[in-house]
Amino acid sequence: MSVRLQIAAMIFLMAQAVIFGVLTIAVLATPLSHEAMALMPWVVVGSALVAMPFSWWLAPRLRARTWRREGEMEILR
Repeated sequence: MSVRLQIAAMIFLMAQAVIFGVLTIAVLATPLSHEAMALMPWVVVGSALVAMPFSWWLAPRLRARTWRREGEMEILR
């Protein structure tokens, strides 16, 4: 298993939790709450689908060698 995949898996868990929480609040705090039982499975799947590419994109940026090689300002561009 590659280091990128390991880092992405750890980021995925945290990112999905945050995205799930935001989407759950969006469903329950709006008039959509009447349809919450039907929408919550979509919230779970949607949060996973958004968190996967985000964690894969973020993983290489969290490696120490990337920070040494490219510097702090380079990585933010």
